[in-house]
This record gives sequence, C-alpha cells and structure tokens, in this order.
Amino acid sequence: MPNYQAHDMIADFDDLLTRYDPVIGLEVHVELSTATKMFCGCPTAFGAEPNSQVCPVCLGLPGALPVVNEQAVASAVRIGLALNCDIAGVCRFARKNYFYPDMTKNFQTSQYDEPIARDGHLDVELPDGSSYRVLIERAHMEEDAGKLTHVGGATGRIHGADHALADYNRAGVPLIEIVTRPLTGAGERAPQVARAYVAALRDLMRALEVSDARMEQGSLRCDANVSLRPRAGADRAGTEQAAVPLGTRTETKNVTSLRAVHDSVLYEMRRQAAVLDSGQAVPQETRHWHEDTGSTTAGRPKSDAEDYRYFPEPDLMPVECSPEYVARLRATLPEPPGQRRARLQEEWGFTDLEMRDVIGAGALDLIDASVQAGATPAGARKWWLGEVLRRANACGRDLSGYPLTPAHVAELESLVASGRLTDAMARQVLEGVLAGEGSPGEVAHSRGLAVVSYDGALQRVVEEVISRLTRRWRTRSAAGKRKLPGRSSAR
Repeated sequence: MPNYQAHDMIADFDDLLTRYDPVIGLEVHVELSTATKMFCGCPTAFGAEPNSQVCPVCLGLPGALPVVNEQAVASAVRIGLALNCDIAGVCRFARKNYFYPDMTKNFQTSQYDEPIARDGHLDVELPDGSSYRVLIERAHMEEDAGKLTHVGGATGRIHGADHALADYNRAGVPLIEIVTRPLTGAGERAPQVARAYVAALRDLMRALEVSDARMEQGSLRCDANVSLRPRAGADRAGTEQAAVPLGTRTETKNVTSLRAVHDSVLYEMRRQAAVLDSGQAVPQETRHWHEDTGSTTAGRPKSDAEDYRYFPEPDLMPVECSPEYVARLRATLPEPPGQRRARLQEEWGFTDLEMRDVIGAGALDLIDASVQAGATPAGARKWWLGEVLRRANACGRDLSGYPLTPAHVAELESLVASGRLTDAMARQVLEGVLAGEGSPGEVAHSRGLAVVSYDGALQRVVEEVISRLTRRWRTRSAAGKRKLPGRSSAR
C-alpha cells in the first residue's frame, strides 16, 4: 500500500466502493523502434547527447517539409491488427496546436478524426485468473515531443524552477497512442485492470518487435484517466436513478511503471471519493504522480479536443492502406502473448504459480531462448530465477541487463549434467559470468573449477596398495614360519 502523506484527504477503499463506481480510461503512448524519426531522417537512438539528433524538419524551421516514415506506418497497422481494430483505408494527419517549449513548431503532428485504427479490443488476464475485455477506441500515429529538464526547484518540475533545459532529440520520434473506451464494471479490480492492461500492451509491443517498450526509459508511457460516479441505481441518499452520468475525470500524466499505474489509479479513486464526500466537485485537470509519496498533485486544467484547434496537416498527403497491404502485414503477426504463455506452460510442465513467477520476473523470453539453446525448462528457470534474479532485484536492474545469455545458461546446465561441475562450482562459475569474465567454460577454466575424475588413477593406486600389502604379508608370514621352534613337517 502506498505511503500517503499525512495531509492527504483520502477515503477508505472498501467503503468508497459501496457508494461509487470507478470508471477509468487509459491512453498509452508507445515509441516505435524505427531507425529514424516520424517525418525526417534523424536517428532515434536513446541516450545521445542533447540536441545532437535534430534537423530543420523536427525543429520546425521555415521551409522544411515532412515525409512520412513508411516503417512507422507498417508498425501502426500491425499494432492495430494485433488489437483487433479496423484499419482505415485512408487516414490523415492533423496539427494539434499548443504553445509549450517542448515542440518548437508550436504544434504536434498527430491524427484526430481519421486515425489509422479504431474499434478494437484486448483481453487481459487478472491476478486471480479471470479476464477483462478492454475496448479500444482508437490507435493513431503522431510524433513525440522534446524533453524539458526543470532546474532550480526542489521537485524537478516547473513549479519553483529557475529555468528549463530543452532537449529536442525526442521531438519527432514516432509514437502510437492507444486510447481505450471508458472501462466500467471493474469495481474494486479497477487498479488491477489498469496494470494488467498496460502489462499486456507492453508484452504485445515486444512480441510485435515494434518497440522495446521500456517504461523506465519512457518508450511506453501511460496517462491514466480516473473518475467516480454514484453507484448505478441509487445516489448517496438512496434515491433511485434512471441513468448515472460519468463523473469528472482527472488525467495522471506520464506514468512509467506498472506498479505506478496500479497505485495512481488506486490513489485517485480514494482522493476523489474524499473530495466528493466533502461536498466539493472534482476539477477536470491533469495530475502528476509522485513515486516517493505514492500520491498525485494537481497539474493544469485539462484541455478538451476543441482547445487544440485541430486542422488537417497541409504538408502531408493522406496515408492509404489497401486491403492487400493490410493482408500482407496481418500475415506477419506473431502468436498472441497470452496464447504463447499458455502453450509454453503446457510444454514446460510448469505449475500456475511457477509460471506466474516467471512472468512476474520478466523471464519468459529468456527461459524460452535458453530452452531453445538446449537447456531444460526446469534448469533454465532455476538459473534465471535464482542468483540472477536476486542480483537484479537488489540493484533494480532488468534480467537482460547482465552479460549472461540463454546460451550461457544452456552451457552451464550441460557442464553440471555431464559431471564436469558440481552445483556449488556452477554457482561460482555463474558469478564469474555475471562479472563479465566470459562464458561458463572460460570461467571454469580460468578459475580452475572442474570435477576431476580419478577413477583410473584411483584404481591403479588401490591395486598398487593391495599389491604392496600382499607382498608385505607374505614376507612377514614367511619370516614367522622360520622363527617358530619345534615345527614339524606334518604340521
């Protein structure tokens, strides 16, 4: 449970559910892993020097004309198909006008009333094994904005800052924004549904290989809309109602972890219930999530679509997706992640609990690759979810952030199975591999770790000992016979 600040006005979670139905809507921004930006040839590599990946097009300089990234369009279509959406035969870009220094053009090139995909759904599995169908309203293409770093304040946000530094490397990076319809009927499971949906999207983007979906780097970000309405059938006074309208929503911006998605929805439900219980109205606004306090704070009044003054982008032609083009892309879709997990669990013989541990650790692909490299499922699970996971959890790293590869795991298990290493030796070898000393075989050799078989040598030693003991016994026996007096030949 988040550690809320003492001055926060929040309601009891179980109590609020007796009076209110939560309604959530999720807007997920996915950065596409294309080599170049959405409308120009600038590279998109993460972590480059500030403002080193810009050009007149993504800076919006006069006379610069955009050109649509073909690979980004193909990725958008594949995402739409994987989300069971209808793909538009023709769609257009629009200018979303707003004045903020993260876009030098003072507008964002996006899609408004003609998105590339609409009317889809995604079934997500909840922790208790049940499923919830999330309805997708639309998925549209747009460009990302730049990054502002606010300097001089205590929080790193604009309030209290002395100045801001602008990095436009991210401006123009291809984005797909996936917008759900209002999710109703989840009740107390609303925070779980939000988390499970974003997790399912992350897995889907990685399976499609259209994005690395690294939330910690911002390549997958969630805006969580939350509102409360009186429970259907009666208001707080118990008066029957024919229809209950949706409540006023807040939008918690740029949530960048699965836990934060869950906790921010939970917090907003409790905060809004307390506001409504006090007789006040919930203002429509953006909110900022604070990981350290587990709470949100007010941002700015939330803008509606008309505030952005959308109009068609005059410098870009409409994007056409013929049925033949869509069919070719549909044929490239991978096995859905949910079906793949069920198939692998059956093939590997894992229990539900073991499979949940694998998925929770983000080790599914690593174990699958290890099995493909020759490891047994149980062995691959043992090594990835043992020492490697312990180290990763201790320093907040991802399992794939180590020099250990699936081929290494298969090799390590083979060394143990062949008797060349004991389990204790294998753990020492693993330590060396994680330290970057080389492959398991190289580490075992350099550290002098090996089970040496002495069967032949031991047999020779035993035979030699027996031979010596036999000769010694015979010598002593013969000497004893010579010393004994009165011995007769009859005896």
